[in-house]
Amino acid sequence: KKTKDITKMGPKIALFLALAPPAPSMALARGFRRLATVRPPTRLAATVKAQELNPQGFIDSVNVQYESLHRSFEQQFWGTKMALASEEYSTAELGRTKQEMEAFLASEDKLKETRALLAARDIDLTEDQRVTLQLFERTFKSYIMESETARQERRRATELEGQLERARNDLVLGAHLPTQDGASIDFVEMSSVQLRAKLRVDASEEARRACWEGLRKIGDFALEKGFLELVKARNAMAKELGYEDYYDYKVTQAEGFGKRELFRILDGLEEDTRPILAQARAELAGSKGPGALEAWNTAYATAGDVAKQLDPFFPFERAVQAWGRSFANLGIGYRGATMDLDLLDRKRKYSNGFCHWPQPAWRKSDGSWQPSTAHFTSLADPTAVGSGLTALTTLMHEAGHAAHFANIDMPSPLFSQERAPTSVPYAELQSMFLDSLVGDGAWRARYAKDRSGAPMPWDLHKKDLEATHPFKVFALRAMLAVPYFEKRLYELGDSELTKEKVADLADQVEQEIQGGLSARPLLSVPHLLSDEASCYYHGYVLAEMAVHQTRAAFMERDGYLVDNPDVGPTLRARMWAPGNSRPFLALVEELTGSPLTGEAWVKELGVPLEQLVASERGAYQAALLAQQDEQQGTEEEVDLDMRVRLVDGDEVIADTQALGGSFTKACARFEDYIHNRFQEK
Repeated sequence: KKTKDITKMGPKIALFLALAPPAPSMALARGFRRLATVRPPTRLAATVKAQELNPQGFIDSVNVQYESLHRSFEQQFWGTKMALASEEYSTAELGRTKQEMEAFLASEDKLKETRALLAARDIDLTEDQRVTLQLFERTFKSYIMESETARQERRRATELEGQLERARNDLVLGAHLPTQDGASIDFVEMSSVQLRAKLRVDASEEARRACWEGLRKIGDFALEKGFLELVKARNAMAKELGYEDYYDYKVTQAEGFGKRELFRILDGLEEDTRPILAQARAELAGSKGPGALEAWNTAYATAGDVAKQLDPFFPFERAVQAWGRSFANLGIGYRGATMDLDLLDRKRKYSNGFCHWPQPAWRKSDGSWQPSTAHFTSLADPTAVGSGLTALTTLMHEAGHAAHFANIDMPSPLFSQERAPTSVPYAELQSMFLDSLVGDGAWRARYAKDRSGAPMPWDLHKKDLEATHPFKVFALRAMLAVPYFEKRLYELGDSELTKEKVADLADQVEQEIQGGLSARPLLSVPHLLSDEASCYYHGYVLAEMAVHQTRAAFMERDGYLVDNPDVGPTLRARMWAPGNSRPFLALVEELTGSPLTGEAWVKELGVPLEQLVASERGAYQAALLAQQDEQQGTEEEVDLDMRVRLVDGDEVIADTQALGGSFTKACARFEDYIHNRFQEK
């Protein structure tokens, strides 16, 4: 083992870090949601008399009021996104509770009192009080809009988004597919998730193309149903507040630096990986033929056949069990949290996985601990090839978010929620780091097992590496395409925002960044439509840079990642506990010993295949031997220190509380439910 201690490295803050003061924020995405924030106003005078102030009373009042408003909004968010049956959930109530929460956060009186407390010389603040008031100041500044015109445009954007969301919920998606006998073409209704899954694994090029065309229709629908007016309203609000455009507004509030600085960073990554993309596309065309570069063929050509062979080793019904054991062996716990998992796809359910917190975790002024309540969702179809691997990766990702926010130990719920001032990449780093383990040979040796309990054979993992490693740059470039498209979209003038212009722009960006039209059309990405997730994808890119840098640091310190019991405690102490009290870039640098760069990511893409195979083989064999040396027999109970409820919409499938606190019994009940419900399919 290497002995370098990444938990004790001192900060070496780069000039770049100076551009990121502690006022970042976060979003709805594959795994995260963020409420948009607003530009800080000019400094308000602290007119409240110091002798009238009660620091702890004020802090307690803000905490209790915010917690209640937060809970009301988040419950509506879950109910409407999951299409729950109760009449208490509606888009109207979602909008009302959102506006009430934002109005509270935009209180000028609270900002004045906060600043008066911070400025008062005759009040002896404790360190907790000072840190909390500084957080209040950053938060209130983020929401106050001094311009009535901007407030009107904000309300108009919220209304347009609600209309678009209602229309999107009723959109019927699918593909015109050939029948089994090939005699006719029938329309088959499928969700966007099902379309993308079929695109990856269906052996018929005709079927794959039909699924891709089905995904393209999402963009046509959005352009017809008000998306362009929404873009105009967002831009009008941002420009009224003094920003270049809506993207500049969002990134400044999220990360503490503007759009120009962000794209200076992204441009460097784009430049460094451009030749790797060209090489990968040439290699794919050379090995599979030019047709493999078509948007509907690329995913299948790079992994389709292997994905089918991997499928038996990722049975969907075992995904929850595998996630729980893996996290427990990493030393990850949830400090008494409650978690609802809604994993199955169904009609009218929101078409993207996410995690959110109706109840933030925080430390109350009397010293008592308030555990979190988390909800997360995926869109699994257990009958589809690849659904188990997708579900497991999503579980590792969203449960990573939940672990992060369950372990924030600060004196206000405002430290442990996903809106400003919490950084997008700060949140995504935690989840993306943990879901990256699913592709490691050591993880697969331990947890990727078929229904008989046999582990995935080495030769199959090797085949997966050979099929995917040369083309991993495709995923990086697809990730980059989203922020580059949104940047150029919001730079268009109102007169340029036509259906034809925007559709052409999406295709143009795909060609420029990905080398051809994308398997996931840009206008089908759900983040674009939502206030919480728009202009957010750059957070994934920055987070992925940090993922590779963090993995490298752990490997240098410990020599291994999978089942390393020091991973959880290190992340809890160095990344999770401070919440949004520290800047993302500072935390990454202190953890890894280096300023954030894309160097580790680019280096990994350039590792020769033979070298990677040799390294992965050693890790795979060591993990397999370690497992064989463990005591055989009944597997031990998994202790994640939380209550888990497995649900499907309004139906509760299993609840650990009703099962004596047993996670394994809840997993067994979930397995039975999946078998009984889908056995005939």
